[in-house]
Amino acid sequence: MRLGILGGGQLGRMLALAAHPLGITSTVLDPAADPCAAAAAGHVRGEFDDLQALYELVKRSDVITYEFENVPVESARWLAERVPVFPPPKALEVSQDRLVEKSFFESLGIPTPPFAAIDTRGQFEAAIRDIGLPAVLKTRRFGYDGKGQAVLRTQADAEAAWATLGGRPLILEGFVPFDREVSILAVRGRSGETAFYPLVENEHREGMLYRSLAPAANTGEELTERAGELALRVMTELEYVGVLAIEWFQDGPRLLANEMAPRVHNSGHWTTEGAVTSQFENHVRAVCGLPLGSAAAVGHSALFNLIGNRPDFAEVLSIPNAHLHWYGKEPKPRRKVGHVTLTAPDADERTRLADEFVRRIAPRVQ
Repeated sequence: MRLGILGGGQLGRMLALAAHPLGITSTVLDPAADPCAAAAAGHVRGEFDDLQALYELVKRSDVITYEFENVPVESARWLAERVPVFPPPKALEVSQDRLVEKSFFESLGIPTPPFAAIDTRGQFEAAIRDIGLPAVLKTRRFGYDGKGQAVLRTQADAEAAWATLGGRPLILEGFVPFDREVSILAVRGRSGETAFYPLVENEHREGMLYRSLAPAANTGEELTERAGELALRVMTELEYVGVLAIEWFQDGPRLLANEMAPRVHNSGHWTTEGAVTSQFENHVRAVCGLPLGSAAAVGHSALFNLIGNRPDFAEVLSIPNAHLHWYGKEPKPRRKVGHVTLTAPDADERTRLADEFVRRIAPRVQ
């Protein structure tokens, strides 16, 4: 079996590493001369809308997936006419535009914060009156890791945000006074079988994921089942295959959908050491038509992103049960260059190890 991957970043790298023990060879398509995934996979260099490069990937692949959601939908559809592509291009189309995504959730009866489409200054002013402040103004496309959005608490904030973001398609969302942010990772195979990882609690800083705790504490069976049931609605409607991540705002017993990612996800990196089957292996299994593995957690895990700087590897590994993943990327400000997963038999030990990491390592890698 040959797996093609659109994108050669760290997610493509980890997918290729998960595919290798299954006897599956991988090839990534990426415009960079030396993407980090090329250390674990073959590499076709080209833009994602370059038909010659896309055709070369087709020749090297029995099935194609992608590692990020900003792949051109037209390219995914062109590929799907020649080789199976999972998740389906429709999932890309829904997730690439925040307004389309929120409207899709709404159509399935999935709760979201209040939202309004913004194309003109008049619509912006009307939306502020209807939704109120605080609110969040976001670009409809190409926003990630906190880019392309601004929190509006006052009218002065609104003026500044419009000056920066105005003139392009936008969405205004009501600000949710949530208790915490959680995410669920679900996976669906070609035959329709599904598996659900436990809810994960996420902490973001400056729009970027800083830490994830898995399983999330104090979720209760009802909240976990609710998240899985809502994720299943999405996967069923889209005839989805692969791993799907949905990020939620938890407000007491309520879950409000923030956004979905039709791919393996940063908040699921802990699964490599902390689950029976990692999200990467289960994604490969799903898109390649293999039976899914168990998504059950093994103990308790804490995930920390390494952002911007290279830590002392020896110091990281001196922390008990620390698992280092370095992506082979040049460190730059606000760039995810690796992650560390801490594993523990119980929540108390996880807290102790996480506190040690925060004290010794975190100040130098954020």
